[in-house]
Amino acid sequence: MTAGSKDDVWIGAGFAELARSGVEGVRVEVLAKNLGVTKGGFYRRFRDRAALLEAMLQNWSTGRIAAIEAQTSLDGVSARERLKALIRLYSERMNTEGMAVELAIRQWARADDNAAAAVASVDAARLKNVGQLYRATGLPSEDADAQAFLFYSFIFGQSLLFPERGPRKRAQLVAKSAEKLIDDGA
Repeated sequence: MTAGSKDDVWIGAGFAELARSGVEGVRVEVLAKNLGVTKGGFYRRFRDRAALLEAMLQNWSTGRIAAIEAQTSLDGVSARERLKALIRLYSERMNTEGMAVELAIRQWARADDNAAAAVASVDAARLKNVGQLYRATGLPSEDADAQAFLFYSFIFGQSLLFPERGPRKRAQLVAKSAEKLIDDGA
């Protein structure tokens, strides 16, 4: 599938609906209506709904893995600096639609083997790449892997928590937690 293809339009509409109403809401009729086109356009691109869902999982997993590989590339900065940049990336600016898609895919994975495989491959890439950053700080392999697990537990967990005292308090908690994840762990 090429960037900007008509398949991408349907996949994008599928992700928007997935974020809004879960995998159950990703239906041909709904997507066609949202796009202002007929269902015939869908069937010229995909054989059925299952093919669209498969394309969505492939698109999501490939995109997430490529993003984490790019985001964890050292490119002349230290591993600690890259870890700090990752925390800033995922905590300072909330990508609500991206998080909604992530959560919907994880929910989908609870009942679907293909979705579960996609989630497992993305999680493995995330943990591997961040584990490599922690190893580059000098942590032994087992400790680096545990620290990578804590890192992602923090990244996803902090996006779901809303401290009572507002954005300033949240920013302070994230900053202090980031110090613990980088300075104490590495």
